[in-house]
Amino acid sequence: MPKSLLIGLCLLGAIFAGLLTWRLWPAPAESANSPSSGPSEAPALPVFTQRIDPTPLRERVFSTGTIRAAEEVELQSEISGRVVEIAFTEGTTVEKGAVLVRLDDAELRAQLSRTTVELDLARSREERQARLLEQRGTSQEAYDASLNEVRVLEAERELLRARLTKTEIRAPFAGRIGLRFVSPGTILSPGNTIATLQSLDQVKVDFSVSERHLNRIRTGIPVTFTTPGVSDQFEGEVIAIEPRIDAATRTLLLRAAVDNPRGLLLPGAFARIELSLEEISDALLVPTTALLPGLSTNTLYVVEDGRAAARRVRTGVRTDREIQIIEGLEPGEVVITSGVQQMRSGLRVEPRDREDTEAPAGAGDPST
Repeated sequence: MPKSLLIGLCLLGAIFAGLLTWRLWPAPAESANSPSSGPSEAPALPVFTQRIDPTPLRERVFSTGTIRAAEEVELQSEISGRVVEIAFTEGTTVEKGAVLVRLDDAELRAQLSRTTVELDLARSREERQARLLEQRGTSQEAYDASLNEVRVLEAERELLRARLTKTEIRAPFAGRIGLRFVSPGTILSPGNTIATLQSLDQVKVDFSVSERHLNRIRTGIPVTFTTPGVSDQFEGEVIAIEPRIDAATRTLLLRAAVDNPRGLLLPGAFARIELSLEEISDALLVPTTALLPGLSTNTLYVVEDGRAAARRVRTGVRTDREIQIIEGLEPGEVVITSGVQQMRSGLRVEPRDREDTEAPAGAGDPST
């Protein structure tokens, strides 16, 4: 075969092989950094949101306390003596001034009779001495002695009368008398308890609140409370404030008064108390899950043009589930209430309703 023909055939084969390779080789992929394709953006993060509108807020403080009688006293004798009569029935109501117990007064009455006779004789001597003094038949000193004797006996008689009144133990106020601890014939000494007497038409409730509420506490604030064993809810108002803070507990002691016409409230009972401090007609309340607390400031996120925007806020009244925003939030703004720990300003968000059955992806537990 001629040499020139061989060379031509080799060139033709090389051209054919090149064309075949070009047709079968896959086209190169477009570079992700090609100028024709812009930078990719992360998808919007689903979040729970809530529109914040002004709403009435009643600031409440919860506490526990003890019910006390409006008036309460332990009935005791001021003098020693033997009980001769018990004039009350346990557990009944007595009127003010009613005689409850009588002590033996025979000895005192005898002393009073003797003193009365001695006083009459002393007055007669004083009158004779006065006439003699006018006639210069006696000295001024003798007359003064007779006059002093009259005055001493008068004082002794009044003392005996006062001791006689103490042999009758009377009710100092109207109320319900409790169980008695004496019997007829008992020898009473001062300090021995006969029974207790309590006025229960109105009762008092003593309870404490934190010292941080001091500047908002005043008399007349309404109080509601319940007590175990009674289904009713009772209402009253603060009537007195202890003028000092308890240094041990840092609390302020308050006293409320409550009407008790049916006698359902008994002294010593436990009370669960709700104290209404302040009524705010246009408070901005956000869920506590929306707030991101910090060392010196609190932050929450609002939705602006589909993106999260951080707001530094000042808080006020806190309830079980909500907290008042005093500064940093405007009425009508939409607050992000889930996933705030992972939130940052500028992040695209997709608002979701809480009624959705599926929680937003990546938002975490919306209730925390």
